[in-house]
Amino acid sequence: MSFGQGGPYGPGGGFGPGGSQPPTPDWAALADDTARRGRRRKLMFIGGGVLATAAVAAIVATAVISSGGDKGDSNKSDKSASQLPSPQDLPSESPTPEPTFSDVAPPAPPKPLDIISSAKRDKAPISTGSLFPGDKAVGNGHEYSKAATAATKNCATATQGGLGSVLTNNGCRQLFRSTFSKDGVAVTVGIAVFDTKAAAERAKNQSGPNVASLAGGGVPVFCRQADCQASANAIGRYAYFTIAGYTSGADVTTSDTKAVGAGRDIADYAFRRILERGNQQASAAATATN
Repeated sequence: MSFGQGGPYGPGGGFGPGGSQPPTPDWAALADDTARRGRRRKLMFIGGGVLATAAVAAIVATAVISSGGDKGDSNKSDKSASQLPSPQDLPSESPTPEPTFSDVAPPAPPKPLDIISSAKRDKAPISTGSLFPGDKAVGNGHEYSKAATAATKNCATATQGGLGSVLTNNGCRQLFRSTFSKDGVAVTVGIAVFDTKAAAERAKNQSGPNVASLAGGGVPVFCRQADCQASANAIGRYAYFTIAGYTSGADVTTSDTKAVGAGRDIADYAFRRILERGNQQASAAATATN
């Protein structure tokens, strides 16, 4: 009975009649051969590793030799390193230039009082308009209306009593007057101009009654027959005088406070107007030098 054809063991492929038994393999020989191949493969692997290690070592050695170069290159490298500048020889950053100052001190700004103390420095134009601007005067916080103004180079003609000769003898150049009024009180202030501070001080100290009152602008003649309050003072090359009284012609008594207070207010106003003249010129001089 056949189990088919083409079996693995030759024609017939089975154990039917007429078939033969295949020879038994030599298992011991096969095992020895397998062992020999394993040992050969292991040796080849180890040998390959050794060769690879040797190849890497050779490459590294070659790289070291190439990077080191020959002796001449080494000397060149050492020489180049020796020629590098030391840290102290390296150029430092450019220093920031320090500011320089002139040995000559700038002139001190002019002082207003110095300017108005001498005709050589007090050069600004002067008039009743510059000394008595506007239509009001404010002194010590009190306001007065301006009534009339006048100017003369013959200073004695605008005075009464001994003041005329005092002004003339001390070199009065001009006399500017203005009258202010409030609540029935009128005050005339006269500003006399001299060449020097010393001349103005002498005129103040030697003065006697008085600057002449100035009528006009709604203010009648006053302080010509009645008793009035007079004052004298000076600043710089200017002496200023006041005469205060009632427009009604009434006398000013020693206990009077209204007319006396008005005289002080207008004297304060005159002082500040003269000082302002110095301030304006000092400011202009300082601006011109900048």
